[in-house]
Amino acid sequence: MLAALVGAALGVAGTLMQALTRNPLADPGLLGVNAGAAVAIVAAIAFLGVDNVTGYLGFGLAGASVAGGAVYLLGGVRQGFDPVRVVLAGAAVTALLLALTQIITLNSDEAVFDQFRHWAVGSLQGRDPGVLLPVTVLITSGLVLALLLASALDAVALGEDLGRALGVRPNVVWLLSAFAIVLLAGTATAAAGPITFIGLSAPHMARALVGLDHRWVIAYSAMLGALMVLAADVLGRVILPPDEIAAGIMTALLGGWFFVVLVRRYRIVRL
Repeated sequence: MLAALVGAALGVAGTLMQALTRNPLADPGLLGVNAGAAVAIVAAIAFLGVDNVTGYLGFGLAGASVAGGAVYLLGGVRQGFDPVRVVLAGAAVTALLLALTQIITLNSDEAVFDQFRHWAVGSLQGRDPGVLLPVTVLITSGLVLALLLASALDAVALGEDLGRALGVRPNVVWLLSAFAIVLLAGTATAAAGPITFIGLSAPHMARALVGLDHRWVIAYSAMLGALMVLAADVLGRVILPPDEIAAGIMTALLGGWFFVVLVRRYRIVRL
């Protein structure tokens, strides 16, 4: 259940990020979500002694929210949305937060490093069942918000001027979409650790199947993302029993090759 929720959240967050930036290589990490969650969790482990997934969820989501807000402010979105400016701000914030994460990790004892390492590989193993309810509520809320924004994203994709002519306020769409991305990707990353590739590939596969209508792209991205994380989790459990390969490692190992085949053999819909 947790794997499906995490995959759906990452797939939809990637769809929203690619739609906002009009960049087919965008993923939720461009908003600094992964780096924000990482620095908050490693700080909570090192300084507050947090050692359970429930604690990771709270601190990770808070860190992701702060990082997303920083990108929003540094990107100058109040002056008008510019995808390039937002991507550059996201890269700067991510680099800073990753540096802070490394500083804390390298200056902490071995126990802190071991705890953080277990989260950082993107493992679903041993997750507390008590974390399932808050994760379900948060991710479901983000998915509903994303679906409500689908028509507005279609209008914005036509250009800001035409979008305004259709009654859409691009800055409001950006703000609500960024909130949905932080809610979805922040919750997923805090609960399971950083799982790569899903936010990048699921939207591409969805668009190859259903075209550019965001109502369908969002729905299919959620389903495909859930299937990919479930498959990675199952494969990681059966390949080297009784040991387990983390889902985040499996997606990185297999996802890149699969995406190369998809690009070379099938059509990739332009944004």
